[in-house]
Amino acid sequence: MFKKLSLTGFILFLLVAPMVAIKALQISALIAMGKTMVPPPEAVTTAEVREETWRPSLNAVGSFAAVQGVTLASEASGTVSRINFESGAEVAAGAVLVELDTSVEEAQLASALANAELARLNLARAKSLRAQNTNSQSELDSFEAQGKQASAEVKNIRAVIAKRRVTAPFAGRVGIRQVNLGQFLAVGTPIVSLQSLDPIYVNFSLPQQNLSQLSEGLGARVSTDVYPGREFTGQVTAINPDLDAATRSVKLQITLANPAGLLRPGMFGSVSVDLPVADKVLIIPATSVLYAPYGDTVFVVEDGKDAAGVPQKTVRQQFVRLGVTRGDFVAVASGLKLGETIVSAGVFKLRNGVAISVDNSLAPDARIAPTPTDS
Repeated sequence: MFKKLSLTGFILFLLVAPMVAIKALQISALIAMGKTMVPPPEAVTTAEVREETWRPSLNAVGSFAAVQGVTLASEASGTVSRINFESGAEVAAGAVLVELDTSVEEAQLASALANAELARLNLARAKSLRAQNTNSQSELDSFEAQGKQASAEVKNIRAVIAKRRVTAPFAGRVGIRQVNLGQFLAVGTPIVSLQSLDPIYVNFSLPQQNLSQLSEGLGARVSTDVYPGREFTGQVTAINPDLDAATRSVKLQITLANPAGLLRPGMFGSVSVDLPVADKVLIIPATSVLYAPYGDTVFVVEDGKDAAGVPQKTVRQQFVRLGVTRGDFVAVASGLKLGETIVSAGVFKLRNGVAISVDNSLAPDARIAPTPTDS
């Protein structure tokens, strides 16, 4: 029995041993291949560090306001007898927009005019008699007072009639009317908004540390998401003499030309005030920066060799200190030199010393003033 088991074990050994040997050889070959295998170069795009002259700017968010804007209201009570404007129309200064019923005042005015005419005739007669010394000076004085009183009454009634006509104090565009024909208006009832749109103001604030750099006449650019990719240019026309005690900021005002009326009061926009000095800065595409909590880095392209001595491109990770951003570019304060080549796209898959393959056929189109189509 023991001989049969030994024979069976020997036969099994003869069958399994070659298989184990073959598998061991295969594993050894794979290990050797892994030690000598070199990963393929990473495909990236590159860009050169270049120099440009940038005018530094101060940025803020501003709010548009009309140079002149008011909500017209009734100064007297009465019934609307006529509406002389259409909602959204342009009106001239002094145009009568709404008229209230003045039938009672018109009748009172006719009576007052008659009294004024009678007072004028009596005064003329009294002056003639006084020239002939047939009446007293007190009688003449009485007729003069009556004439002045009658004239004042006429002016008073005409002023009441004028207050029943709502006029445009300045030229501009009216909004949606809030009254109807035949409606009774109390004193102070809102009638319509009137706004002067050209030019238009932009009000914004900047921190107090920027105050020494600011002055009236500085150029400014304003953009709004209402008109993507479009900038409106103007000038700083006013700076508040005092600062906000809560925020320690100074309020400024920009005046913009607005002939087409595209900009409206109440809108907000991004403001950029151009400072009078100009600086030369090194710029790189913003996509070339690898942002991290411990510091921002870029990958500088260098010439190297592989294990076989064949020339190839490698990268060196370099810490940088960044400045202002403008469009698709960012200024570099330190860490790079003019003319150096850096990786502009694909930095997320790189590490220090890795081999790269440059393919700029699909490089992103970086611009100072980008105009995205899907914004």
